[in-house]
Amino acid sequence: MTPRRLYLPLFVFLLCQPSALAQVDWPNVGNDKGAMRYSPLAQITRENVHDLEAVWTFHTGGLNPAVTNSAIQCTPIVVEGVMYLTSPDTQVIAVDAGTGRELWRFDPQRDWKHRSLYNRGVAYWSEDRRDGKSRILFATPEGSLYSLDARTGRLDPLFGRGGIVDLRGGIARDLRNLVYGVTAAPAIFKELVILGFSLDEGYLGGPGDIRAFDIRTGKEVWRFQTVPGPSEFGHGSWKGNSWKDRGGVNAWSGVTVDEGRGLVLAGLGSAGFDFHGGDRHGDNLFANSVVALDARTGRRVWHHQLVHHDIWDYDLPYPPVLVTVRHGDKPIEAAAQITKQGFVFLFDRLTGRPLFDIVEREAPKSDLPGERPAATQPVPVKPPAFARQGFTERDITNISRQANEAVRAKLKDARLGPLFTPPSLQGTVYSPGTIGGGTWSGASFDPTTGLLYVNANNFPRVLKLQPTSDTAAPYRDTGFLRLTDHQGYPGVKPPWGTLTAIDLNRGETRWQVSLGEFPELSALGIAPTGTPNLGGSIVTAGGLVFIGATMDEKVRAFDSATGKLLWERKLPFGGYATPSTYSVNGRQFVVIAAGGGGKLGTKSGDAFVAFALRR
Repeated sequence: MTPRRLYLPLFVFLLCQPSALAQVDWPNVGNDKGAMRYSPLAQITRENVHDLEAVWTFHTGGLNPAVTNSAIQCTPIVVEGVMYLTSPDTQVIAVDAGTGRELWRFDPQRDWKHRSLYNRGVAYWSEDRRDGKSRILFATPEGSLYSLDARTGRLDPLFGRGGIVDLRGGIARDLRNLVYGVTAAPAIFKELVILGFSLDEGYLGGPGDIRAFDIRTGKEVWRFQTVPGPSEFGHGSWKGNSWKDRGGVNAWSGVTVDEGRGLVLAGLGSAGFDFHGGDRHGDNLFANSVVALDARTGRRVWHHQLVHHDIWDYDLPYPPVLVTVRHGDKPIEAAAQITKQGFVFLFDRLTGRPLFDIVEREAPKSDLPGERPAATQPVPVKPPAFARQGFTERDITNISRQANEAVRAKLKDARLGPLFTPPSLQGTVYSPGTIGGGTWSGASFDPTTGLLYVNANNFPRVLKLQPTSDTAAPYRDTGFLRLTDHQGYPGVKPPWGTLTAIDLNRGETRWQVSLGEFPELSALGIAPTGTPNLGGSIVTAGGLVFIGATMDEKVRAFDSATGKLLWERKLPFGGYATPSTYSVNGRQFVVIAAGGGGKLGTKSGDAFVAFALRR
């Protein structure tokens, strides 16, 4: 019988040889361009991870005293022993990856009115020939794309206008007073830099088109229009003129790239307005769709819509992870798409064919005047959901009688129900909430075992709509109201944060553990509850899953085979970012941004902390 173990790619084999361990980089935010976030390094193992210690800390600066919730969500990249990272105000800094010594920095002098939007990393590009130019590409929430000399940090004078491309240029829509910029790291295909955009999520917003630019000149090469116009495929899913000037439908979490096949893959967001679709009847392609594009032209190759007519803000929160799985005793190149609802959809990367069946399940109806939700929603038969779905009275927190009673009082008039229960005027509790389930934290994948690792939140939201006098925007939501008890803890039974290993070969959950704890609850004898979490995982050949993400401000290592917690350390601030791992001079490091703040609201900082084995 053929074993159910994948063969390692040749490059992994070579990197694992002793002579190659002196220097192993992490050249993209996902390590490879398909974002597996897997490293072949195995110096740090299950057996010695307890000897891991902090060996250097770098403070970026760039904190604004007036902003109490600034955050660093950057995954640092490492190329030829140099680490490239960003600060809370999106300064780009190069440091020696072995010592944390600063080499250079570039300050784009961002306008702090956009301080609530983040940067999740930069991209590196180099000419193929020896001694060719190398560049760092990054973009800002205000809508500027920069190209820097990777050796000096100086702007490339041949790119755009003096090294900068105004991304708002070439947009027909009036973007004044609208958000239009980039928070995700750019993606590189050959000599193209490819961007998804962050936008307003109300009735008015910028276009969510995916755009590609020449990496040498900054000129736009192609644009994929995410809301199809007349005569374009998918236009019929927008009734009347509802497609016109529509906001959202954007790849705000970035894209992944299959260089060999010449594909760009993205998970797209919902159409504006997030919580009411009475002005956009229909399924609304390509909102909430995974799309595969020709990387050279931007032409659509295939797509699947994973939420029809979204009225829950169930954006696809992370681009598809490009993996190889074994189905029917043969390897298949695939794309794994996680969702806020807690699903994993798995597709043949070349054809878009689902590798596990998808069924259309009947969805609850709406009583909101003018709203027409989709009659059904797509649900994968496998794997099982990795987050709690729907909310009933049985799901109310049980950590104490007082907590249970406080939540029951809040829910006196609210609507409860299964996944996809629509928003309402009296208030609807829905789980997962807008933060997920799955989040921009994404997932990591071990190609040697076929296991996907994804962290998730179980934190319901109460969504209440309120009528307005504006006929163009007849409803608004009353705010991001998370369901909490009288002390501010999630109002649902624990676990509130989880880490799950999913076998993509079989479509089965291998293990699930709580992620994080509230020490004060543990002191009361309450088992670790997990905490709300933001920031992703990486997995290594040493049999370890590294992740920060939790409100207790710790970074942890889990046994990748069993989920057993093997190591944890307190960070100076919350690690709300994805770590990376690399080796310099034969020593393996794990580094993570510790910037706190953000949507989890713990204290803010400006640190990157690197760990290595005690010498």
